[in-house]
Amino acid sequence: MRTRRGLFTIAAALALACFALLGNFGPSVRAASSGRTLLAGSIPSWANAKNYAKAANPNDAVGFRLYLGWNNPSGVEALAQGVSDPHSSSYGQYLTPAQFRQQFAPSQSQVNAVQSWLRNQGFNVVYAPTNNRYVSAEGTVAQAEAAFSVNFGMYNVQGLTVRSPSSNISIPSSIADVVTGVLGLDDSAQFVHTNHAVDGNAPPPPAFVSAQPCSTYWNEKQAVGFTNPYGKGSLPYAPCGYTPDQVKGAYGISGYDGSGQTVAIIDAFAAPTILQDVNQWSTNRGLPTMKSGQFSQVVAPGTYHHPEAGLKQDPQGWYGEETLDAEAVHGMAPAANIVYVGAPNSFQDLDAALNYVVDRRLASIVTNSYGFNTELLPPGYIKPFEDTILQGVAEGIGIYFSSGDNSDESLTEGYRTTDWPASSPYVTAVGGTSLAVGANNNYLFETGWGSTTSSWTGATWSPTPPGNWIYGSGGGVSTLFSEPSYQQGVVPSSVFNTQGRTGRAVPDIAAIGDPNTGYLVGETQTFPDGSVKYAEYRIGGTSLSSPIMAGIMALADQAAGRPHGFVNPLLYSLAGTSSFTDIVSPVSPVAVVRANYVNSVDPSAGTAYALRTMNQTLSLQTTPGYDDVTGLGTPTKTFLSALSH
Repeated sequence: MRTRRGLFTIAAALALACFALLGNFGPSVRAASSGRTLLAGSIPSWANAKNYAKAANPNDAVGFRLYLGWNNPSGVEALAQGVSDPHSSSYGQYLTPAQFRQQFAPSQSQVNAVQSWLRNQGFNVVYAPTNNRYVSAEGTVAQAEAAFSVNFGMYNVQGLTVRSPSSNISIPSSIADVVTGVLGLDDSAQFVHTNHAVDGNAPPPPAFVSAQPCSTYWNEKQAVGFTNPYGKGSLPYAPCGYTPDQVKGAYGISGYDGSGQTVAIIDAFAAPTILQDVNQWSTNRGLPTMKSGQFSQVVAPGTYHHPEAGLKQDPQGWYGEETLDAEAVHGMAPAANIVYVGAPNSFQDLDAALNYVVDRRLASIVTNSYGFNTELLPPGYIKPFEDTILQGVAEGIGIYFSSGDNSDESLTEGYRTTDWPASSPYVTAVGGTSLAVGANNNYLFETGWGSTTSSWTGATWSPTPPGNWIYGSGGGVSTLFSEPSYQQGVVPSSVFNTQGRTGRAVPDIAAIGDPNTGYLVGETQTFPDGSVKYAEYRIGGTSLSSPIMAGIMALADQAAGRPHGFVNPLLYSLAGTSSFTDIVSPVSPVAVVRANYVNSVDPSAGTAYALRTMNQTLSLQTTPGYDDVTGLGTPTKTFLSALSH
């Protein structure tokens, strides 16, 4: 499974205000000595005495961004709500980036004041975007300690040694009413994880090949010789990975190709072979290859290219993520343009990448297949990101996030929590399902994605099925954001009762995600003999679900002749209609037998077999109506027409 466990395992909630859709929260400020102001809540919860290892090296490089808040933040929120509400007179009346900047962006004099202070502290001031959201700067730890009146320490957390200020930072009171947060002084971003899961233990680009036998469609091949713990007859072999035609056929999506639409993908790094891989994969699927200018890769300016030594970067793992995202979007909307915006390091600049997409309005749809396993982050980390999302909503940009791959996170964090930014009330959170597609690309059934595993010993399954839980669609109820108006009356009280709180429920919608019924992708990989060549394999996770939905929404925008922007209010107005397939628990357990090559590439070292039981969703439940595994459900053949009215 291609996720990195989240950091924050402390069960205490942050003392943050809840609000109807998005409250005015951020690091609180209080006076400090000598004309300075403390930014309370500006350090992560893991920067504590228990985890402290040593003082940070004063000569280490540090890159960070001082974020400035919007002018008239309540006006920004009101505008975002109005343009997204189908019942509002301002519905669909989006602002251009220039109009948004004119009305709400921090002034140049405010930016100049922040830049002047940073330069006076000896920092190299690198960049400020055109919306004046932040000022990025670089320097040393020693300079940061002096400038922010704080000591920096190194902390041992979950196998990594990460840096953070040891107490809340302070800034001059003269700029305290402008600065809403500082990102990059601590290493919180190191604990972002991708949400894609491969069909085995070895991720690409080190070669991975889906093992045979597998089925080209559901129940094509029977796993004869293995016991069926759930009834009579043989179990099916897992699908080899579905094609775009199979996914679109199952969901009844037809008639559009995404012409005139642009989808942005935000990840880290940039796969050097992505274009040739997408084109080879497209040829193999009978899809048109990318035309000149249809696919582009950009890096947000002013981002930090020199992360500190010792932090785990994992560029190759992100290559697989970019491949999945690009081929999922292209598979659903083969004529749509794709803009890939990559952070130049593993996690530190994803916020700047999103701001770049929004500030330049590079696309009308953005898919993000990453997140934190928890909402327990410093308020000064969350607030800037949420402000960027609000600008996107005001400009008619639909922002999609995968809901996570750890179900309710109880087995990773020790308590139930949603992932963030999927829990933001202004993004569309996409959950995952296990999808069965028939021989004629027809829909058979779906369950909620949640998998347990047992291994074949040669005579029986061990442990006794359903076995050990391994992964599943993220969801639950936010502790940070209160229930948004568009969910009221749709999310049942049973969801809140089970999770023990009322709030923003996750996800909103779902699509194929289970790697045991996953998507077939192609990527250039390195094989054990040293050869580098293109190969295809099955992959899944809500990292698949999000770009699949982004591609489908490109078709919806094409069908409607306009961008849908933040689509949640419209989606929830269609709750319970034929636009969605309502995913419920199966009457009896559903399982597949999956083959895995021991060496990940061929049968020379043997083949292992696993039983994967579906719809194992921990405290989350697939129920009639809205549920916290699959949200409103998955698209149907009437989905596009319902959204085009």
